[in-house]
Amino acid sequence: MAINNIVVLGAGVSGLTTAYLLSKDPSNSITVLAKHMPGDYDIEYASPWAGANYLPVGKRGSDHEKWERNTWPALKDLTEKHPEAGIHFQETIVYNRAKDQGSATGEWFSELVQRNPWYKDVVPDFQDIPASQLAEGIDNASKFTSVCINTAIYLPWLVGQCRRNGVTFRRAVLKHIADAATATANGQTADVVVNCTGLASRTLGGVRDAKLYPARGQIVVVRNDPGKMVSISGSDDGDDEVVYVMTRAAGGGTILGGTYQKHQWDPLPDPNLAVRIMKRAVVLCPELVSEGQGVEGLDVIRHGVGLRPLREGGPRVEADHVESLAVVHNYGHGGFGYQASFGCADDAVRLVYGVLERKGRAKL
Repeated sequence: MAINNIVVLGAGVSGLTTAYLLSKDPSNSITVLAKHMPGDYDIEYASPWAGANYLPVGKRGSDHEKWERNTWPALKDLTEKHPEAGIHFQETIVYNRAKDQGSATGEWFSELVQRNPWYKDVVPDFQDIPASQLAEGIDNASKFTSVCINTAIYLPWLVGQCRRNGVTFRRAVLKHIADAATATANGQTADVVVNCTGLASRTLGGVRDAKLYPARGQIVVVRNDPGKMVSISGSDDGDDEVVYVMTRAAGGGTILGGTYQKHQWDPLPDPNLAVRIMKRAVVLCPELVSEGQGVEGLDVIRHGVGLRPLREGGPRVEADHVESLAVVHNYGHGGFGYQASFGCADDAVRLVYGVLERKGRAKL
């Protein structure tokens, strides 16, 4: 049996999911190279900071919709059959204020808050909330069953699945993507390199994608559990400030957010912004605290900042050649890396096999 030597760059959710799917084929010898690995907390490493949940934001008819649509069955299956992956179902409520449209957060949530969204036939229990039940200033709302992921469990779970299938993990910092060709676990030259480096693709030699930029997200993690996920299209505190509340599975705490600050690189939590985040969360979701309590009823675990890897024109999921090296890119997923992870990885895997087939090493 011919062995396909594959290097995956990056150990965020995109890189790990792609490596996991590729590792199911025993003819693939896979090496994951990454500067950051699960367990690390660094501003450059977005995946640990994510909520993370399934709130579809892809425009109807787009590749983004396809990726999110194709990811839901995998997340649902993991939730039902693999509790060790750290995912659980939660009731989800999404509120929309028409006045937020045109803001950074309104643009981000524009598909999510549609009155007739495409995902209504994907997620379970979707229903519109009657106007008579909406507070003043809310133009429409819906509720459905979604999932929330404990990233501190799920990312290591993906590593474990990969290792069970023979994947090798190595720390590395590469200046040029071509350097990955000689970094395989078995010493053979890579047949293809899969680039899942997120924002690092801005500076990675051979890629240097100027279309990438960060959208800074600041969060507060608390011990309070409201028993549901809640989000809204914007806030009155700024066009790039929003409100969302999501409780991670298996004791992972509740994420309070947040911000969507484009082209903002600041790695340090802003204490004033943290207070606004907590105040907004308690107003939107009073169940967070006991009756009569405000922010003082929140039990804070930590504050955090992550940089979502946004890309003009959307994620880059395509085959490429850098010098003589065959490359498949899968990066630039912004704030929807988890909820599009399996859809994007499926496409990346197909591209990998397309490369291998052209080399005469595999058949689709």
